[in-house]
Amino acid sequence: MTLSKIGRTAMALVATAALGLGMTACGGGNIGYMWVLGTFYNQISGFAIDNYTGNLAAITHSPFASGGTNPVSIVVKPGGRFVFVVNSGAGASGTPGTSSFASTGSAISVFSVGGGGTLTFEQNYFSQGVQPVWASLDSSGNYLYVVDKYEPTYDGSAHVNGSITAFSINGSTGRLTLVPNTAVLVNQIPQTWFEVGPNPVMAKIGSGSCLFTLSPNSIYPYSVNSSNGQLTVPTTGPYQVIGSSSLTSINTSTGTSASSYIYLTDNTGPSSPGQIFSLQAGGSACSLSPVAGGAQTNLAGTANPVNSLTSTSGKFLYVLNFRSTGTVSQQNSSISAFTINSQGQLAPLSDSTNNPYAVGSGPVCIAQDPSNQYLYVSNLNDSTVTGKLVDQNRGFLSSLARGTVFPTSQKPTCLAISGNL
Repeated sequence: MTLSKIGRTAMALVATAALGLGMTACGGGNIGYMWVLGTFYNQISGFAIDNYTGNLAAITHSPFASGGTNPVSIVVKPGGRFVFVVNSGAGASGTPGTSSFASTGSAISVFSVGGGGTLTFEQNYFSQGVQPVWASLDSSGNYLYVVDKYEPTYDGSAHVNGSITAFSINGSTGRLTLVPNTAVLVNQIPQTWFEVGPNPVMAKIGSGSCLFTLSPNSIYPYSVNSSNGQLTVPTTGPYQVIGSSSLTSINTSTGTSASSYIYLTDNTGPSSPGQIFSLQAGGSACSLSPVAGGAQTNLAGTANPVNSLTSTSGKFLYVLNFRSTGTVSQQNSSISAFTINSQGQLAPLSDSTNNPYAVGSGPVCIAQDPSNQYLYVSNLNDSTVTGKLVDQNRGFLSSLARGTVFPTSQKPTCLAISGNL
């Protein structure tokens, strides 16, 4: 049977409209790619993100080997051509203060990104300290900063701090080149690392070209020179977070309404919901001061806040809670949602029926897609990713239209998202 001329014309018009909207018969096309680190087999799971539904589909050849042991942090160079993975290793062992003190399997692995989001391993690099735990890119994407739990001279007594290793990134190949610390000379030669506080857990780039490194009760700021990647300790020095118990994450806002604010999650014990500290950042001087009103208590029934995300608009803060108050297991994990006003102050989101929002068991990392439609959370205990639809006007979260939970490599840690290449 053949179609009439009118029928063929109608079908052509429908196809043209679908192409104009970026749609296909199976959904809305891909809006980007997600890579999730899995620590059980040292893998990276890759997914394409469907524009219309937010659903995830496995990338060809996924999962990919992480390049080392215990992958814990991942960043994507702007433009999406290269992915950098921090493999923390098997944990520090050996005698502190000697060459035997090391973390076996640690490496900074560089991957190029091919068509469909596939990853190709390029090369391993190594930080100057022991046991890398986190990586951040500067605002230009030209420099990579890797946080080590232990400085190279760590001996457990006189030297107990962590360190930062700085690399410049070749925009064409993704290769890394060490950036020496020209402010500290050893035998007239620049030191190869930058010192931070003890037991650093995370670092983020903030407004004013500042790198803020988080220790359990303090923030160690550095001014970033965007022309050469050098880090400089500002005159304000380290910032002690008064009233904190055990800080677990640092998040810098990027939206227009909160571009100079920093949020810290604080774990105050298994029977407590914890709290969130709001700080104002002082531009290029990297100074910090408390936001008026003090710390915000986390939502009732939550416990062990471990990470957070400010929405791209800067209007909302989403806090990951590893467990619920009083529970031994982590089955009742959640996201607490808050609004951010023009002074950086927090208030619980008004969706009281659903807030906090349920996620998988033991969430550890959260990211927003490039179109700002969806949030994704990696869940350590049940080895899943939870997707949420975001109401961009009110900040409310809801389930995706065609399934919200997606299996990933076992024991996932962090995840990262890139737009289409």
